[in-house]
This record gives sequence, C-alpha cells and structure tokens, in this order.
Amino acid sequence: MATKVAAKSAGRAVAKTAKVVIPQLGWDRVRAAPVVLISGTERYLADRALRALRELLLAEDSSLEISDIEADLYAPGDLITLASPSLFGEPRLIRVSNVEKCTDAFLTETLSYLQNPAEGAFLVLRHAGGVRGKKLLDAIRGGLGMGVEIVCAELKRDTDRYGFAAAEFAAKGRRVSAGSLRALVSAFVGDLAELAAACQQLISDTTGEITEQTVSEYYAGRLETTAFQVADAAIAGRHGEALILLRHALASGADPVPIVAAIAMKIRVMAKVAGVRGGSGQIASVLGLAPWQVERAQSDLRGWDDAGLGRAIVALAHTDAAVKGAERDPVFAIERLLGVISARGGTDGTGE
Repeated sequence: MATKVAAKSAGRAVAKTAKVVIPQLGWDRVRAAPVVLISGTERYLADRALRALRELLLAEDSSLEISDIEADLYAPGDLITLASPSLFGEPRLIRVSNVEKCTDAFLTETLSYLQNPAEGAFLVLRHAGGVRGKKLLDAIRGGLGMGVEIVCAELKRDTDRYGFAAAEFAAKGRRVSAGSLRALVSAFVGDLAELAAACQQLISDTTGEITEQTVSEYYAGRLETTAFQVADAAIAGRHGEALILLRHALASGADPVPIVAAIAMKIRVMAKVAGVRGGSGQIASVLGLAPWQVERAQSDLRGWDDAGLGRAIVALAHTDAAVKGAERDPVFAIERLLGVISARGGTDGTGE
C-alpha cells in the first residue's frame, strides 16, 4: 500500500513539472548519475552509451556489481533487492532493458524508488520509444531521482551519418577525405552498426590518410555502392555504362529493390535542390542536407528541367512497384527506368 501511495505522489509531482529539467546529453557524452535514462530508437547508439557508462564506472571502482533487469518480465521486489547495499558496500550498476514494455509492478516500484535512490547505486533505464512508461519518463525528466538522459535518436539524415563517421575517425586521430566519408555513408545506408564497423575496420587495417581508393578497395562489393554507381551513370546520361553496371550488380547477387531505392534517393535530393537559390551551406541548412549533397545535386541537375524530373519521379514510382511484385520482370523494369533517367526524364529511353 505504501508503495502505491508513493507512486501516486510521484505522479502528482510530475504533473506539476511538465518541462524537462535534467541534463539531456548525446550518446557520446555519457556521465554517471543515480538514474540514467537512455532514450531513443537507435539501438546501436544506446548500446554504445551503455557500454561507455559501464566502462566509466568500472574505471572508478573495479569492484562494481552489475545486474540486469528485463522490465517486461519484472518480478516485484527485484529493484529494491538489487539496489540494496551489499556486505562490503560495492557500487551497483543496475541495467534495465525493455522499459517501453514494462509491467505495472515495475512502473509502480520504480516511481517509488525515484523518490529516494539507493546510495552507491546507478540505475540505467533503456526506453526505446512508445507511450508505455511515459509517466516514469516524465518523472525522471522532471527531476525526480536526480537523473540525466542520454538521447539516442535515429540518425536518419545523411548529414548526421556523415558527422557520425567523421567523428569515428577523429576520435582515433585519423585523417579521412571528404570523398571517402561520402562513399562510406553511401555504402552503408541501412545499418549504423555496419557503418561504425566499417570505420573501425579501416582504422585498424590501414595507415595514413583514408581516401576514396581505400574505401573502394575494402568495400567495392557492397550492394549499395554498386547501386549508387548505377544511379550516377544514369543521371549523368551514360545509358550504356549504367546498363553494364546494373548487370554487374545483378550478377554479383544484388537485389533489385535496394538498387531502385538508391536511384530514388539521389533523384529525391535533386528534386529538393532544384529551383532553390542560395549558397550550398544555406540550402543545406534549409533542406536538412550536407553541403556536399547540395553541391553534388546541383552538378547532377545540369541538363535536367522540372518536367524531366517529374517524369523521372513517376517512372521511379512505377519501377518501385514493379520490383516489389507488380510486374513479372523486375530487371526489365529497372532497365526501362535507366533509359528514362539517362534521357534526363525523356520518354525515348535511349539516354545517349
């Protein structure tokens, strides 16, 4: 009964404090606190933040006790038991996963715990998004528990992923060319963990400045890289080269769907940049792109007009449906698309 009363009291306190009053830090600025909320949908960044916190606490005291709780399988009393001081008073790190799926018992007991966190304990709550547990999140963000929040939002924009890759190399003191960063971001568009692993491999396996040639030697076989090469050739009007690259990609085991997605990505950026006036930095800021993306799109747009872009976008929509089952021959559908794009949105399909 006392626990439920305390939880209700905590809920009323939160209602009065809607704004965020605790520090909200990036995944790479982790610091210890009695309560650490790791929020956001980017699992890879959340995992790195959690590892960084563990290493930080172990460096301060190697006797750190580490325990894990799954909030969706929570047994009443687990939190208090694990947070209670041991015989020798070692610090405790309690890692809680799946808070977005937490049980009612976990929610009630944790809200109560926040009013008086155990001395020497560090409670880390991983919440991957959604409305479940919102009362708990509001309580922490409102200052209950003297916590901090580590925000691990998904890196959706190329400019964010570009910055992430650049930071990976900078952290190790490695020089990397802008072109190689662009190539890496293009080659690993679907998985941040793969992008990070590629950066670490280049750091460990190479010496000197990392260039586009270095990236090409290591990752020339990546499907996404081949797909963007197909797109680049078609957009530049080199129809024959685009067809050869396409056939090479397909012969190497590439799937048609990501190839069309890569072409669509470049055409979408071109459509965003078309007709917008200003310097590349100014346009990039308005559109949420990197300056190099704007400059590349401006270069790609030479020879295109608005009508041609419109026809290319329509052709892309038809091709996307075709490779996902609307037509029997997805390869023919992509070849037809390359003809339209190589002709700068023309309808003759010759391209050259």
